[in-house]
Amino acid sequence: MPEDTPAESDLSALILMLVHDKFPLGQLMATSNALVQLEQSDIQTALLHHARGDWGELDQEDKAANDNALIDGTRLLSSYRSKRGIKFWIITEADRSITTVLLPEDY
Repeated sequence: MPEDTPAESDLSALILMLVHDKFPLGQLMATSNALVQLEQSDIQTALLHHARGDWGELDQEDKAANDNALIDGTRLLSSYRSKRGIKFWIITEADRSITTVLLPEDY
């Protein structure tokens, strides 16, 4: 049996950590700009927080909207900053089929 590549191993570890999340992330996507600007560790950490209901740098109204979205099944949005201070968003679609990492200018 062939060995996993480092990227596959990292992804497998991330999937195992996501088992106790509040909602499914679906297929993970990222804009090309986000992949160039952000470190993989920033993305992975933010995905873990997002999936556990830690919405990052949102105001109370937007955090409450996300908490309601967990109940009514609408879109979820989180906002984070990378270690280098780059603001980025994570959006999970209403049907939970896709979660996308993007920079605000990519929206």
